[in-house]
Amino acid sequence: MTPDALAALHARAFRTPAPWSAADFAGLLSDPLVFLLVEGDAGFLLGRAVAGEAELLTIAVAPEARRRGLGHKLMARFLYQARVRAAERAFLEVAADNVPAIGLYESAGFAAAGRRRGYYLSPERERIDALVLARELAAAASG
Repeated sequence: MTPDALAALHARAFRTPAPWSAADFAGLLSDPLVFLLVEGDAGFLLGRAVAGEAELLTIAVAPEARRRGLGHKLMARFLYQARVRAAERAFLEVAADNVPAIGLYESAGFAAAGRRRGYYLSPERERIDALVLARELAAAASG
């Protein structure tokens, strides 16, 4: 997927946090530590691994493709790729009101590790907390 296609899908998938631009994606993809996982034109995940830690930067699934297992498939691939890149722990941030995403992450073994109060700003200018979730990777070889 091109940065333009990633930005278009991200805009369809997100309101909070604000969708990323093609320039945002191009900048991230130029980083050799960042990796992109794609499921056709219906979903993608962007991750980064460095110094024994992996971070899920963003995951997006087209609204019409949700509830078909693409998020779970992308998460499993992320965990595998994180381990391949020698990460021992994985982190992510999620808006505290994003119940479907939190369910996906918990089903992949992530648990609460912290909270960033008022981290996100909704389109209505409301502050939303970010939950920081983490999981160990060493014990999950089949991920």
